[in-house]
Parts: sequence; C-alpha cells; structure tokens
Amino acid sequence: MLNAYGRMFSLIMTFGVMPPSPICAQDFQLQEQFPEGHTSKVEVRVKISGKLSVPSTEKGKPAQLVPLVGTSHGIYDERLLPPDDTDLIKTIRIYRTFELERTLGTVKQEASLRPSVRRLVIIKSGERKAPFSPDGPLTWGEIDLIRAEVLNPALIPGLLPSQPVRVGASWKVSAAAVQELTDMEKIDEGDMTVEFVGLARPAGQSLARLRLRGSVRGVNEDGPNRQQFDGTAYFDLQLQMLTYLSLKGTKELLDGRGETVGIVEGHFTMTRSPLEKKPAELSEASLRDLDLKPGPENTLLLYDNPDLGLRLLHPRGWRIGAVQGRQVTLDHARGAGLLLTVEPASQVPTAEDYLKEVTDYFEKQKATITVLEKPTRIRASPITLDRFAIEATVGKNPVRIEYAVLKQTDGGITVAATLPTDAKELRAEVDRIVRSLSVTKKIVAPAEPPK
Repeated sequence: MLNAYGRMFSLIMTFGVMPPSPICAQDFQLQEQFPEGHTSKVEVRVKISGKLSVPSTEKGKPAQLVPLVGTSHGIYDERLLPPDDTDLIKTIRIYRTFELERTLGTVKQEASLRPSVRRLVIIKSGERKAPFSPDGPLTWGEIDLIRAEVLNPALIPGLLPSQPVRVGASWKVSAAAVQELTDMEKIDEGDMTVEFVGLARPAGQSLARLRLRGSVRGVNEDGPNRQQFDGTAYFDLQLQMLTYLSLKGTKELLDGRGETVGIVEGHFTMTRSPLEKKPAELSEASLRDLDLKPGPENTLLLYDNPDLGLRLLHPRGWRIGAVQGRQVTLDHARGAGLLLTVEPASQVPTAEDYLKEVTDYFEKQKATITVLEKPTRIRASPITLDRFAIEATVGKNPVRIEYAVLKQTDGGITVAATLPTDAKELRAEVDRIVRSLSVTKKIVAPAEPPK
C-alpha cells in the first residue's frame, strides 16, 4: 500500500450509525452505474510518516533508519471516456490543484503538475496506468505522480458488492481493487474485506456505512512489503455513488529474508461528488479537436534540466540514465544508448571536425567502417543542426552510431547514439530526440585550475 508518494489512508466520520430498524432488513444495491461522459469532482489527501532503511554512504557502515514524513493534496474533475479497447479503462481529468511534499531525513522534496499539463488522459490496462496530456509533454516525475493516484473507475467497482446486500453482510474486495489501493504488482497472500455496518442520515442524506479491513503481502516498486489497513467508506443511496473513502494503513518494507527494514504509516481520505455541469475543460466542445488516443507525439516525455541548460523530448521507451558533469545519457531496453554533451559555443565542433574525431577513434580501435553517411544540415541558422552516421564492425560486433551537432548562440550539444544495425525504428526515435534538443542558458566553460 502506498507507493513512494504514500498511498495509505485514514478517516473518522463525525456522524454515527443509525440504530437497528426494519429498514436494516432490506436489501440495498450498492453499485455505481456511470455512463460514458459522467463527471465527478474528487479531492484526495494523504499523510505519511515512518522510517526507511537507507544504505550508508560510508563503506563498511550498516544501513540507517531515516525518518520519512510527507503530505499530498489533489483536487480534480474527472470525466469517464469511451475506452479505445474493451479491456481498457479511460478517463480525462482536469487538476485544480496537486501538490506533494516529502522529507526523507534532511532531504526535502516537492512536486506538482505544471499548469500547462493539468488536463490529463489516464488509461489503465491490467496493472499498468499510462497518463498523458493532450496539451503538452509530461515529465517523468509528473507521470510518477499520476501513477500513484487511485483510479476510481478501477478501484470502486471492486470495493462494492455485485449483488444487493443488507446490513451485516460482508464480502471480499476484488484482486484488481486491492492492487489499485496497495500499488502491488504481485500479491502473494492476504486479502481485504468490506462489511456493511449500517445506515446513517447526516443532514438529510441516506448513506450506507462500510468498514474495510485487510492485510496483504506482496511486491511493488518498493520491493517486498506487508500492508495492513483499516478504514471506512460511505455509499450515498440516493446518488448511487461512493462519496467517501478513508483508510489508515501500515506498510512494512521487507528484505530478502522477510525481515522488516522500514515502516510507514499513512492516512488517506477521498471525497467524491457528481458534477451536473461539465467543466469547460472537459466539455464536448473543448475535447472535440483533441487527440485523446495515445500516439508517438502526445506521449513524448519532457526532460528539462535548468542547471545543465538542456531541454529535450523523448519517447517513453527511452529513460534518462546518468547525469555527470555536462553529459547526460539515455538508455533503451533494446540495448541502444545515447550520449549528449553540452558545450560552450566556442567549443562546439563543426560536423566535419566531429566526423574526423570519430573516424580517427574507429581507426585506433581497428574497426572496419562499412557505411559512412556524410554530414547533412537539417536545421539552418540561427540554430544549426548537422548529422551524420557510421556503421562499423568492432571486433565481431556490427554497430550503427548516429551523430549530431547542435549549435546556437548560448552553447551547443554533441550527440552520439549507439544502435543495433537492424533497429530502423529506433533511428526515427533518435531523430525525434535530436530535433527537439535545445540549450536553455548560456554555457560557460569551467574555469581552469590555477597553475
């Protein structure tokens, strides 16, 4: 339960349960029936605290337990979209606010969604959630924020019974809903149950009060862990909608021997209400001209490093690797790699000089160059961009390397992308990355050490 941003929950309602009466012997249908286009307002709050085991930076010293505290708060309107496939769940959200703060030891982290991408499409297929914004590229951190969020159309049907029930009945939560709450990739043991405790009528409402309890053990992005939770939910019998959910939980992080190496406690509260009028950002007119299906362009990720002065877009198959000095690497699961070096304008080589440098290197390695694509200018002044490529056999291994040189007033970037020779589709992705490159600040050469 609770990933790195803390998916653990708690809440106590201030109104009580109705005393037993003849109505409690009735059967109640506790199911939501939302058509495509239904819009809800949702508010979520999370608080976490605990201790995590962090490896020591000093060789030979054991790991230390470091305190962790954090909060997050999100308010959004969500509209149910028709799925692109029968096995998918698809919604679109407009976030009114989304803020996260977390402190691990003495390190404080803050995260939020940029205003330009607060409208998001979220698609769930099995265990995977894939958010993207029709208004612009997301950063990897923004995707991680959204992936930590509960997806109501996936969670709530699994919390509620499929048949009418009466007060006192209990049932098991579906495995899919347990995974949505706990962020588990694999559940090894345990389950979660819901009990229909009774009825409540605060301020004229008619609510079914539910009690949630459970314990599971499994694996998620934090590794092996064990989670226990206890909570309350309220189902509005007039709206036919789960309007309130709270859970209090404890998550134990486990090592390879099953020993506890960290404990996190958390409180989660979620309130929901229907919206009779769709917000302007989610209206038919607003969505009509947007591409709401994931594609190569609207799923690109933004990497923006203001300290380094580097900005680029990349497909989701590529991940940012090492960031060292003025160099950044990107890696692909198919074994491809890309190296970017940010240079002061005065030190950016011409494409011809760069070609000579790399051919000299291949010669020293006694490699055989089989294909040489000479430098070609693909962007003209004031920002110039040149590219060339080499295919060679190094030892017995054939390889293709795409090269590029970007130069603008404030600095430049050299590119070297190593690809399998048969991966033609990756060439197009590298080309997309290269064309998106930009230098975002004046690059200054490091001062020379005193002699």
